[in-house]
Amino acid sequence: MKNFKKIAIPLTIGILGALFLSSCSAGIPKGAAAVQNFKAEKFLGKWYEIARFDSRFEKDLSQVTAEYSKKDANSIQVKNRGYKYTKNKWSEVIGEAKFVNEPTEGRLKVSFFKPFWGGYNVIDIDEDYQYALIAGNDLSSMWILSRHKTIPESYKQRFLEKAKALGYKTANLVWVKQD
Repeated sequence: MKNFKKIAIPLTIGILGALFLSSCSAGIPKGAAAVQNFKAEKFLGKWYEIARFDSRFEKDLSQVTAEYSKKDANSIQVKNRGYKYTKNKWSEVIGEAKFVNEPTEGRLKVSFFKPFWGGYNVIDIDEDYQYALIAGNDLSSMWILSRHKTIPESYKQRFLEKAKALGYKTANLVWVKQD
């Protein structure tokens, strides 16, 4: 019994530590690349969520927006807001995004519930920073964003083609109602 404790306790602590560290990682889907020469200042401001893969945090939300503002030299405040139509009320959450590498690379990690971080990777954006394709850690999360409540068909198709090429099941996207 004593030998079992000598092995079991460190092993349990090691497994829990590995799980904790993996929950704090910010991945990027295989084959995806974050935008280079990213201009964080141009990315700041309000974005409308056009499409997403549903998650428990965004389930039943319409009119979803994300507002990004500079928090300090290395981080961005993220305010997500949406209308929970099943409960007839607005929902809002504030988080933080930090650059994984240099601020000139559109690769960030975001947290709404520290110490848990997730990948937030800008993998395509137009030159005027009006339309963006965002990838999460893996193929289970993706967002199409626009500075407007709609997106031109050309950008929609461009983003969908890129997402499909990476392996995303775009038929499962939720197209967000923006009133």
